[in-house]
Amino acid sequence: MDFALALDTSIYSLMWILFSLFIGIALAIDIGILNKIAKLLKKTGSKYNTGNDSLNQETKALSQSSKDQPLQEQREKRQTFRRALIWTVLWISLALGFAGIIFVTLGADNALLFVTGYAIEKSLSVDNMFVFLLIFSSLAIPYIYQHKVLMAGILSAIAMRIGLILVGISLLESFHWMIYIFGGLLLFTGIRMLIQKKEKKIEVEKNIAVRIMKRVIPVSLELHHNNKFLIHKNGALYATTMLVALVIVEMTDLVFALDSIPAILAITTDSFIVITSNIFAILGLRSLYFLLAGMMDKFYYLKPGLALILFFIGIKMVISDFYEIPITISLVVIFAVLAAAMVLSFVKTYNKAM
Repeated sequence: MDFALALDTSIYSLMWILFSLFIGIALAIDIGILNKIAKLLKKTGSKYNTGNDSLNQETKALSQSSKDQPLQEQREKRQTFRRALIWTVLWISLALGFAGIIFVTLGADNALLFVTGYAIEKSLSVDNMFVFLLIFSSLAIPYIYQHKVLMAGILSAIAMRIGLILVGISLLESFHWMIYIFGGLLLFTGIRMLIQKKEKKIEVEKNIAVRIMKRVIPVSLELHHNNKFLIHKNGALYATTMLVALVIVEMTDLVFALDSIPAILAITTDSFIVITSNIFAILGLRSLYFLLAGMMDKFYYLKPGLALILFFIGIKMVISDFYEIPITISLVVIFAVLAAAMVLSFVKTYNKAM
């Protein structure tokens, strides 16, 4: 028994190392850390303001010449879309590849749990994108600077979500009745999502995150043509709209995490499966946002579809003591609902265009 336990612990330790390598290398390439290191090795002492050299060069060109702004912006959008498409495919491929490693080392059941958790988090994260669009439009954040806000927000959200996941697992293991609380929360969220009207433009001055920020640091809501979170103005340090957007993104993600994490915990309470599937889904969110940003208003039936998924998972949690819905059925239901929402949205978009 002790040998089996030691072997199991060793396998999980190895899986954590593999996961860290997967994420670390891909993230270093995605945000341009490797490019930055290469440039520093070539030119010691030179400044490198962002992790993406080509993006930074276009940003400088944009700020230097207002005449070429429309042309530069179109070129930037094309380049960003192409890069977003590549990285969306890469992040999904990495997640599926890691699922394959789980299949070989931890078995088919754990691999299926990982894929289901990943699918839940990935689908629910699409709903975040509607709010991201509202945040950037309300604060007039230029398209070329949005990537920096999202990357900073996603990296800090990972730490926050790991803490919430561990707390959620601890609560379920210590107090079994919490499963009914989480299930009820998911049912409530599903109802709210169904009856919720289209989001209105964010009133920045009234936003609670902005009001809290103003108590800590002065806030300048003027549009500054740079990508800095903090600036010096009249001899004082001010938070820019970039930092305001980052704080609102973080507050928004906290709210969404309180919905999505219970949904994954309904599938499994294995901390390794929950954390790894969650992080894989979140890290691909930035590229997915830039891929779908221009067509978000075409997903007419996405919210009803997500509401149905939350309903299903909520019911799964509430009745788990009486009947355990097989994980294969859960996965089929989730993909079927998402596919139906996408097909119906496509049909409505096509009919409107005719």
